[in-house]
Amino acid sequence: MNVPYAEVIGDPIAQSKSPAIHTFWLKKLGLEGHYSPCLVELAGLEAYLAERRSDPDWRGCNVTMPHKLAIVPMLDRLDPLAAKIGAVNTVVRENDGTLTGYNTDAPGFLEPLRDELAKTHLFRMARVLGTGGAARAIVAALAQEHFVIVLAGRDPGKARAMLDELASGKDHHAIDLAHFVHPTDFAFDQREGCMDLIVNASPLGMTGQPPLAFDFSHAPPGSVVYDIVTSPLDTQFLKEAREAGFSTVDGLSMLIGQADSAFEHFFGRKPPREDDQTLRDLILS
Repeated sequence: MNVPYAEVIGDPIAQSKSPAIHTFWLKKLGLEGHYSPCLVELAGLEAYLAERRSDPDWRGCNVTMPHKLAIVPMLDRLDPLAAKIGAVNTVVRENDGTLTGYNTDAPGFLEPLRDELAKTHLFRMARVLGTGGAARAIVAALAQEHFVIVLAGRDPGKARAMLDELASGKDHHAIDLAHFVHPTDFAFDQREGCMDLIVNASPLGMTGQPPLAFDFSHAPPGSVVYDIVTSPLDTQFLKEAREAGFSTVDGLSMLIGQADSAFEHFFGRKPPREDDQTLRDLILS
């Protein structure tokens, strides 16, 4: 009997924590199967998919930078959420060899915020930094949860177009990422009953990338600061946020959340989420 397998693809890929997550769940459930990283350059993406299509043991792959947008036209169909977002982070091989794209980044991003989102707020605002594939999923998810979004990118025009496409309503704002670099003396109003998020949805601060420059005078009191970067897990952005008195969410929370749906697609079982703390400890050891 051949062993089913799945992969995570990207460039670079050595830093990915996805293999540790899926391997942990496979062992906990006693399932046959394996999950491994695979370095795929952008120029080789189409050839990779063509080769894997013909392998019935290949159940699919997770997709990370820089392929979440580029892979879309190479697939046979998209799940409705992936079609709306226009970015794919999970590819599933169907029994007939066709490929379906999903986006599990959106629900994965929201997962660690669910307790707070279950509350009633007078106002919700999110400052989102970055305009790549992950940011698309995050903007769509936040719009669905009735946030007013301030989207910051190096190209404010690109940010505006993304908001117009993914977030209904006219209250959202697109600005230059450089706006947050320098201190502000803006006097925030009463935040009682409000939910404020500051999200790094860019690769800035990741190992091998420039740091994210953000002055926390731009963060309203009581904000939750969320960084989707996973290497390093405790970024300088998060350290500075804690020093400024803000609560934080790290990228491993989103990574585990998005992996949950992908694992079920690949291996047909819900992962053992009661072991999340053990899994976090394993990855951080």
